[in-house]
Amino acid sequence: MAKRSSIENNLKRRRITASKKATRSVLSTIVKNKEASFEERIAAVHKLAEMPRNSSATRVRNRCELTGRPRGYYRKFQVSRIALRELGNLGLIPGITKASW
Repeated sequence: MAKRSSIENNLKRRRITASKKATRSVLSTIVKNKEASFEERIAAVHKLAEMPRNSSATRVRNRCELTGRPRGYYRKFQVSRIALRELGNLGLIPGITKASW
């Protein structure tokens, strides 16, 4: 089980990212627009730099929904490899069975 503070910090990052997503996308399109003037692009870069770091989507870490484990994460099931194996053995995930040959 991951530290409670790590899980909470990640949830906080998710909330901040969701709230600032529109602003960040508008500013990034201005920065990438070659038709915009140099001053407009520089102003957009400065506004992006002033935004909170945790509003960037790359700061969010994929964590297991059950344990909070940050590594060995399966996006399809949103759980770690260990939790996936336990749930699969219990038959709680449809279509997942333990291999035997």
